[in-house]
Amino acid sequence: MLQSLETYMFMNCLDWTLIRERYLQDDVPVRLGGLAANLRCIKSFASHEDNLAVLESLLNESKFFIEWTAGDAGVETAAPVVELQVQLACWQLNWVTLWGDPVQRNQIAEQSRIWCDRILDMSGLLGAVGGSN
Repeated sequence: MLQSLETYMFMNCLDWTLIRERYLQDDVPVRLGGLAANLRCIKSFASHEDNLAVLESLLNESKFFIEWTAGDAGVETAAPVVELQVQLACWQLNWVTLWGDPVQRNQIAEQSRIWCDRILDMSGLLGAVGGSN
């Protein structure tokens, strides 16, 4: 997959080791919440074609988040999260075609919303917030 020059430079300038170390300090539900937040951002940014570089970055970051979380999650969580990782990789493989078509960008936005809700539900974070009221 061809990445924009901006995304290539951004992704290669980040110190992913430091990001990983910080990310792994959180427990699995919080990590899943971070992944859900990325998916919500993908949904929001997909509405405008000028957000290509941001979306490419979010896709890559989300794949890292999944890689760093799946091994620590139970099978019931890891399996769908890895399924999401495959979905993100498929989007990247067809990114030029998908991004150039507003209808397909809208489909990515909707699928991202669905995945966000699903991952957030798996995290249990909403129940924890709702239970404190």
